Amino acid sequence: MQFKRKLFITGLILLLCIGGIFAGKWAIATVNAESDYEDLRVFTEVITQIKKNYVEDVKIKDLIRNAVKGMVSSLDPHSSYMTPEAYKEMRVETKGEFGGLGIQIAIKDGILTVIAPIEDTPAHKAGILAGDRIVKIDQASTKEMSLHDAVSKMRGPKGTKIILTIMREGWKETKDFTIVRDIIKVKSVKHKMLPNKIGYVKITQFQEATGTELEGALARLKKDGMASIILDLRNDPGGLLNSAVEVSEQFLPANKLVVYIKNRKEEKIEYFTEKKDSYLDIPMVVLVNQGSASASEIVAGALKDWNRAVIVGMQTFGKGSVQSLLPLSDGSGLRLTTAKYYTPNGTSIQGVGITPDIVVKLQAKNGKEITVVRERDLEGHLKNEQVKEGESEKEKMPIEVDEKDDLQLQRAIETINTWKVLEKMKKAA
Repeated sequence: MQFKRKLFITGLILLLCIGGIFAGKWAIATVNAESDYEDLRVFTEVITQIKKNYVEDVKIKDLIRNAVKGMVSSLDPHSSYMTPEAYKEMRVETKGEFGGLGIQIAIKDGILTVIAPIEDTPAHKAGILAGDRIVKIDQASTKEMSLHDAVSKMRGPKGTKIILTIMREGWKETKDFTIVRDIIKVKSVKHKMLPNKIGYVKITQFQEATGTELEGALARLKKDGMASIILDLRNDPGGLLNSAVEVSEQFLPANKLVVYIKNRKEEKIEYFTEKKDSYLDIPMVVLVNQGSASASEIVAGALKDWNRAVIVGMQTFGKGSVQSLLPLSDGSGLRLTTAKYYTPNGTSIQGVGITPDIVVKLQAKNGKEITVVRERDLEGHLKNEQVKEGESEKEKMPIEVDEKDDLQLQRAIETINTWKVLEKMKKAA
C-alpha cells in the first residue's frame, strides 16, 4: 500500500509526527497493569521524601522534568524529552534557520562528540572536525550533560561568543575554540558543473525546500549540458523524510519503493516515488561517508538497491531507527523510538550503515586512518536484528581503495568517466 509522506528527521533523527490521540493511547497502556501502579507509588514516595528532607528547597516541576528526562534518555541515544523551549527549537530547525554554531553532536562512551560540522557555518569555519570530543562548553564540563542540554547551551543569539574546549585524537592536551554564533541558514543544495559535463550536486541537509531546490539545480545543470551526475551526501546528517523521498524520486521511475518502516507489531508502512519526469538514464555516482546519516542513508540505500547509482566513499553512519514526535499537554514533547526503517530490498542499516560499492578510505596527514563515529559506537544503540551475534556486519566485500588524501570526489569522477567509456563501447558493439 502506498502512503503519503508524514515522517520527519531532524539532525541524525527521524521523527514521525502523530497526534495527541496516540499519546493518549500509549499513556493508558503504560499504566494498565497493577504492577505499574506499584512502581508509580514508589516514584511519588521518592518525590515526597526529597521535597520533605532534601537540604535545599526544590521545585516539584523540576524534579518531575529531570526524572522524565532521565527515564526517556535511558532507552536509546535518540529518544529524549524536550522542554517546551527545546520542542519549539526543534520545529524551527527543520525549516533550515536557527541561531547557533552549525554542529551535529552525539554521546559516545559518555563523551559529547562531534558527528560532523555543517559546511559554511561558524563551527566549520572555526576548524571543528568530526570525531572531536567536546570536554567543556563555556568552561562547564560536559560530563553527564544530556544531548539536549548541550544543544541548548550552544544555541544563542547571533554575534554572541561561546568557548568549546576540544580534545582531538593525537593531541596531548585540550584546546579552546572561541566561536561566534550566527544565524544558521543552511542552504541545503549546492551545485556546479565539473569538466566533461559532470553535474555536481551537494545536499547538506534534508529540509522542507530540499526537493524543490534540487529540482531547480538539476534543471540549471541540464540546461548547461549535464551528461552525468555526482550526488554528494557526505557529512549530511539527515533532515526530513519527505525530502529524502522527493530527492530519490528525481532519479527513479514512479511507483518505486524508496523506504519502508516497521514498528514493534511488525506493521509496515511503505513510501513510494510519485513523479514521472526524472533523471533516469544518465550515469550517476553518490558520495557518502561516516557523516552520512538517516535521510542520506535512505537516499543512498534506495539508489543502490534499484541499481540506479554507484555508491562511492566510506561506510555510512548506520542510523535506521524512527522516532515519533509526541506532543505533551504543557507544550513539551517526547521524541520516542517507535520503529526501524528498511531499504527497498528489506535491509536494515541500523548500526551497520550503507556499504559503498567502491570504498575510498581517508587518512590523516600523519598516515593514520581517520577516527569516525557511527551509530554502533553510541551507548545504548538499538541492535540490528538482521546481524547475528558474531557475524560480520558486511555481507559482501566492496572494492577497497586506500587513499592518503581525500580523493573521494576524484574517484567519483573517474567512475563516471569510466562509465561513459563503457557505454560507448557497448553502443559500438
